[in-house]
Amino acid sequence: MEHIELFFKSIFIDNMVFATFLGMCSYLAVSKKVSTAVGLGAAVIFVLAITVPLNWLLDQYLLQPGALSWLGEEYASYDLSFLSFIMFIATIATMVQLVEIVVEKFSPSLYNSLGIFLPLIAVNCAILGGSLFMQSREIATLGLALNYGIGSGIGWFLAILAIAAIREKIRYSNVPPALRGLGITFIITGLMAIGFMSFGGMLTGGDEEAPKEEKTVKVDSKEDKDKVVANNIKVNK
Repeated sequence: MEHIELFFKSIFIDNMVFATFLGMCSYLAVSKKVSTAVGLGAAVIFVLAITVPLNWLLDQYLLQPGALSWLGEEYASYDLSFLSFIMFIATIATMVQLVEIVVEKFSPSLYNSLGIFLPLIAVNCAILGGSLFMQSREIATLGLALNYGIGSGIGWFLAILAIAAIREKIRYSNVPPALRGLGITFIITGLMAIGFMSFGGMLTGGDEEAPKEEKTVKVDSKEDKDKVVANNIKVNK
């Protein structure tokens, strides 16, 4: 249940684009065509699915205070958390280079259409944000970290795919000249973010309230009975 909850929460409720507005540069620049949006979205899913678990391992066994205790008791007091940004970005850059090599080898047309934005995944704030959110939310296991990475990537993929499909359609719409281009795109993105906020109710249903205990009042005389009845009538009114 925990895996399912984290998966859907990372896609819909904590969506990288619509909840935290991360990765907006490539989201706006590569969303003019659905084909390029799909390619970049798939690359983001792959990078997040690999880097978030790898950075979780780095965080647990290297970066956290006391994480080096597995090397010996003399290393238990070491704190390498100041290296988090450097290590996370190094892991991300390595994976992005791998993705770039694979895409260039097997799909040169997609590689050319993505252009500079494919290597720029290395500095995409959504990719780094996935690892930092994993660290700040203290995800407990490697499996949950993998789940969170895949879910966050799918959420970003759905966001760029949706805006690319809409932008292809609005080319044939009568958009006011002042709003054409990025203007109408920002408006649509804001409306989509409001729509995704409605998913916040998916996982917030609490338990039913426990029935309130009825208080019993001891009635000793007829006058007390009349007072109790009068009070009940006032409450009901």
